[in-house]
Amino acid sequence: MSWTIDVDQVRPLARGAAILGTGGGGDPYIGSLLAAQAIREHGPVTVVGLDELGDDALVVTAAMMGAPTVMVEKLPNLDEVVASVRALEHVLGRTVSHVACAEVGGVNSTVPVAAAAALGVPLLDADGMGRAFPELQMVLPTLYGVTASPLSFADDKGNTGVLTTVDNTWTERIARVACVEMGCSVMIAGFPMSGAQARESLVRGSLSTCVGLGEEIAAARAEHDDPVRRIVERLGGRELFAGKVVDVERATTTGFARGRARIEGAGGDLVLEFQNEHLLARHDDRVLVTTPDLIIVLEHDTGEAITTEGLRYGQRVRVVAAPADPRWHSDEALAMVGPGYFGYDVAPHRFDGTAAVAA
Repeated sequence: MSWTIDVDQVRPLARGAAILGTGGGGDPYIGSLLAAQAIREHGPVTVVGLDELGDDALVVTAAMMGAPTVMVEKLPNLDEVVASVRALEHVLGRTVSHVACAEVGGVNSTVPVAAAAALGVPLLDADGMGRAFPELQMVLPTLYGVTASPLSFADDKGNTGVLTTVDNTWTERIARVACVEMGCSVMIAGFPMSGAQARESLVRGSLSTCVGLGEEIAAARAEHDDPVRRIVERLGGRELFAGKVVDVERATTTGFARGRARIEGAGGDLVLEFQNEHLLARHDDRVLVTTPDLIIVLEHDTGEAITTEGLRYGQRVRVVAAPADPRWHSDEALAMVGPGYFGYDVAPHRFDGTAAVAA
């Protein structure tokens, strides 16, 4: 069933996506401004489900690539979004019929809204992850043989380019170098796929989930209820820890925001390790949860998501863990997004604390 995103729905969409973004995906406020601008200029966006896609549809993902810390100061604009898609269409020799989110997280849940509005095409109620991950190849379509390239990119200076690579890991490596040289953030369009491939590989209903989470927060606050508890229940997760941020180490290197945060609470300290997104939560010396399950930092009282670039000393927060799409726990997927890939010598730990055998 199709539905519509207008200006009023942009805020709950971005708010919910910031939760699923696990600290990454870019600043949701910046993404909201871009999407709202596009809708005011071009009209509301029609959102369609995967089952409404024809087999011969041409679906592409639209996103911002780069370090979230840079995106706060180097604001995106609509011309970059459109330029990246048009450059890809030129190489493909076809017009894009549908836009999809590569990930649901902050700005990358709303860049596709802006793209769909400006291009006048529908947006899919789906995404490539069901969360956010730091590298381009880390999407479920990779597991289904969908290639990221040709992949186009565009910056704020008017530069565009298109890559054709041997696999999705090479697309990430080469695009990341270009991204760093172009100011550590660019707009990209890629993963061209048919309707049949999209139905098989994407996460269904993810935009609806984001809107539902955003509305849940607003409803809880209006009813003087606990928004964090309501988020935990809606995601089927658990609350890991509550306390005050007492230390944040963060640096922008090789196009990523990398670092760790320490949260002090009644039961000791919780340490979060991140690369754009939160990847590992450790209570004292005990691992509680790791990627690919979701590690989410929320403001203690309001339930608003706090991104990794937004973590500050003195913030009172609650940390939530939630399950990822089950497909992320296959051996092949864990090799791509499990803790071992990021250099942590620990077995994957699920949101409920159970440990798996490392892939």
